[in-house]
Amino acid sequence: MLPLRHLRYWQTASVLILLLVLAATLMPAFWFWGDKSSGLAWFKGVDKWLHGITFAVLSLWFAGLYHRQSYWRIAIGLLLFGLAIEVCQRMVGYRTAEWLDVGADMAGILLGLAIAVAGLGGWSLRFERYIAEFRT
Repeated sequence: MLPLRHLRYWQTASVLILLLVLAATLMPAFWFWGDKSSGLAWFKGVDKWLHGITFAVLSLWFAGLYHRQSYWRIAIGLLLFGLAIEVCQRMVGYRTAEWLDVGADMAGILLGLAIAVAGLGGWSLRFERYIAEFRT
């Protein structure tokens, strides 16, 4: 992990974000879209896009907290998290588990880490510096 001044806050926020994502993926789908004839039903593959975007954001979040040498661990951890989500969705009666969701998760992870490597990684240190300068 990066040498962050407010490490406990970052760790707490990380756990809360993961719990929020897990809760959102286990909610009945009709809470988001309504019935199949309304909402985003016109957008084919919206579920896969949401998986990809969510995991891209998650990988960028964690890439902001860890050294670049740990990005492979972020990828493995988030992939396991995606698999755990699918297992949980299979256990509830109102959601379905799909391998394509895991593929969308992995695509999002790779995209997020590529963006991090391109320059957005370690953003939390820059954020903490900015806040420290702002306070003075």
